Amino acid sequence: MSTSRYIIGVDLGGTKISVGAMQASGGRVIAHHTEPTLAREGADEVTARIARCIEVVIAGACAETGATRADFAGVGLGAPGPLDREKGLVIVAPNLGWTNYPLSDNISAAVHLPATLDNDANCATVGEWWMGAAQGARHVVGMTIGTGIGGGLILNGELYHGASDVAGEIGHTTIDSTGRRCACGNYGCLEAYASGPAIAERAREALLGGEPSSLLSMTGGDASLITAQTVYEAAKAGDRIAAEVVRETARFIGAGVANLLNLFNPEVVVLAGGVAQAGEDLFGPMRAEVRRRAFKPAVDACRIVPGALGSTAGVVGAVKTFLMQHPA
Repeated sequence: MSTSRYIIGVDLGGTKISVGAMQASGGRVIAHHTEPTLAREGADEVTARIARCIEVVIAGACAETGATRADFAGVGLGAPGPLDREKGLVIVAPNLGWTNYPLSDNISAAVHLPATLDNDANCATVGEWWMGAAQGARHVVGMTIGTGIGGGLILNGELYHGASDVAGEIGHTTIDSTGRRCACGNYGCLEAYASGPAIAERAREALLGGEPSSLLSMTGGDASLITAQTVYEAAKAGDRIAAEVVRETARFIGAGVANLLNLFNPEVVVLAGGVAQAGEDLFGPMRAEVRRRAFKPAVDACRIVPGALGSTAGVVGAVKTFLMQHPA
């Protein structure tokens, strides 16, 4: 018989829904479950899929721990933004195609539990700060690099949301004022250069020069199947085109991180998401670019590290953001 209080954490991404349970006191993620987002099916169907995932996780956690449904206090949701946290609205989510969608109310009604909403990248940052690579720091910048690029700010030990819940939208800071068009409608956003899909697109463009590359053989000759993961793997294996795409990506991210060091002077910058799979091929030149661009005292005070929680960072942080609004 369990006497613990459990929270469900949901990390909603452009390609994947990740759900797990945790004790309110922290610890490991229990009954972790993932499914594809399938955003093209529409917001209501995605919400129904999230609700089904939550029920799967509750059942799995009960079987594993002896908990009952009464032991589950609520659901923390992490979703792409911008958001209105108070109203539980996803205001705009370009990678999902959502506008003014009442996610937290709809989830709460579906699973009969209170639900809170926060930005998915805020959640990943909070997860790494609570249980991962940034534990113990008071000034933390988090970046999530996957389908999009998000960010989160822990300033003086508190999650910073800004005046209208838009703080930390690092992916939509401009690194080239006349550059590539971003899904948000702007030009030259960091996300348009260094997100997973952008890395793959830049690799496909590089192949147009006709230079031999293992990228095509790795995808059966179909360039449309190239992903950021394909690029990282090819670069590690010595492919010249892939290696140059990774170096360029490092420079783009390094420019973005340098701006953040000069703005916020953090102790830790945590990079979470698929980019961590690139390892030192990316982190080495990215740190060098930061050293080249940021003020030396800011560089000297800061560790730039990959996330420690892997695919569960957003789930862990979603649990913690629920607890921030519903303390034990």
